[in-house]
Amino acid sequence: MSSQAAGSPAVIGVGILGAGPVTQAIHLPSLARLGHLLEVRHIMDVDAGVAEAVAGRVGANFSTSMDHLLADPAVDVVAICSPHQFHAAQVIAACRAGKKAVLCEKPFAMSGEEAASISAVSAETGVPIIVGAMHTFDPGWLAAEQAWGDLPEQVHTVRSTIVLPPNPRFEDFATEIVGRAPVPARDFNDPEVIRAMLTGGVMGLAIHDLPLVRRFTPAFADVEVLHAEVVRPFGYVISLRAGNVGIELRAAMNGTWEPSWEFEAIGDDAALKIDFTPSYVHAGSATARIRTAGKVTVLGPFGHNGYEGEWRKLAELAAGKGTPPSADTVIHDLEFALAIAEAAAARIGTDRIETGTNDSEPLNDEQKVNA
Repeated sequence: MSSQAAGSPAVIGVGILGAGPVTQAIHLPSLARLGHLLEVRHIMDVDAGVAEAVAGRVGANFSTSMDHLLADPAVDVVAICSPHQFHAAQVIAACRAGKKAVLCEKPFAMSGEEAASISAVSAETGVPIIVGAMHTFDPGWLAAEQAWGDLPEQVHTVRSTIVLPPNPRFEDFATEIVGRAPVPARDFNDPEVIRAMLTGGVMGLAIHDLPLVRRFTPAFADVEVLHAEVVRPFGYVISLRAGNVGIELRAAMNGTWEPSWEFEAIGDDAALKIDFTPSYVHAGSATARIRTAGKVTVLGPFGHNGYEGEWRKLAELAAGKGTPPSADTVIHDLEFALAIAEAAAARIGTDRIETGTNDSEPLNDEQKVNA
């Protein structure tokens, strides 16, 4: 463990539940740049070999038990990077263990009821929770929020457009992954597989931008999906309305040589476009452009991205400073995503399925997008 100079603030001890590619290729590199604030002290994974190997990279303790990690007095804050079905129970356990703050990867729950339970425990214990939708912590987005004036009141169209290579390409650029699970082949002719792909696309990839979309859709509870389809090898095209706002969600994960991640909000007299860095890429922030008649305001890039931004926010909260997102914000963000996923999946059978190749070819889709 690193020692602190006299009079300097104490470094916050981090425990991480789940040592998969997200931990290895996103969180550990981000935390390495924030050593003056945070230090990894315990890694837990159900695979003892993976836990030991990943913990060894940062000189941390390791275990295969959540209880062992939560009982470790060196752990001040907890990051939950396990499969999503465990998130709610682990967030609640971390709060009840008296930790100073919790970061949970998205989705932090799989129903509005689970989200409400988490919120109640957070309020009861006083432990703040943030959700790892990294774009909401990106300095480019935060600067745009401060500069866009009345844009949210006039927006009529919102677009999220994502073109990325499969996750392993950028994971391998970031680090040497240990314990990566093989992706099983999928039967592209099975409607249940297609529905699962569509739900996974919304809850694993689109969900990064859905809190941003919701910022421009005050009638977010009134969701109507007009069209939904999956594209090969992994992706989606979803058109919907929320109140009077038209929304386009598009993504393709393929062999692209030029990744792109764009978010747009278009109003009558102004428009916002943000270019985000791709998942797993450790670079500067997004660049935002606010356009009005005769004027373009460019914001960014700034010196860090949303991955680092979420850890900076967690350190701030653990030190008793700043304000966490409100319970209504995180619950409504989740409910918005779940409503879109459910309605999009329900369209299968009524909308066209775009395969892009031979329908009989099994799907090998890098389906688990958890960046």
